[in-house]
Amino acid sequence: MNTSSLVAPSNKDFIALRRVEGAAIGVAATLVFAQQSGNWWLFAGLLLLPDIAMLGYLAGSRIGAQAYNALHNYVLPICLGLAGVVFETQILTTISAIWVAHIGFDRAMGYGLKRDTGFWHTHLSGMEAK
Repeated sequence: MNTSSLVAPSNKDFIALRRVEGAAIGVAATLVFAQQSGNWWLFAGLLLLPDIAMLGYLAGSRIGAQAYNALHNYVLPICLGLAGVVFETQILTTISAIWVAHIGFDRAMGYGLKRDTGFWHTHLSGMEAK
């Protein structure tokens, strides 16, 4: 009997967990936004802004993936939010919350960090780089 299959979840399970995690992060960031600002026009106006990075795909898959991943990981928006807290600048924390919400909701829908082999090859797609 192979006991490793009893302990190790499948890649599909990990993908589902990451998508649920993304939804939770998106909701939490939206609640932070609501506490910070509550200006829903600002939220709606900026929510899709990180997707401007998809223009990088006009220069090819490698550059497109790099541009997309630069704006779709949590490092920059978390740093922006921390700067907002340290310098007591509400607009920075507000933009950070919107940005984090965008990434979380993207992950919930299955849009993950891109591989340079194609737009649909992500850390959530289960498609491995070749």
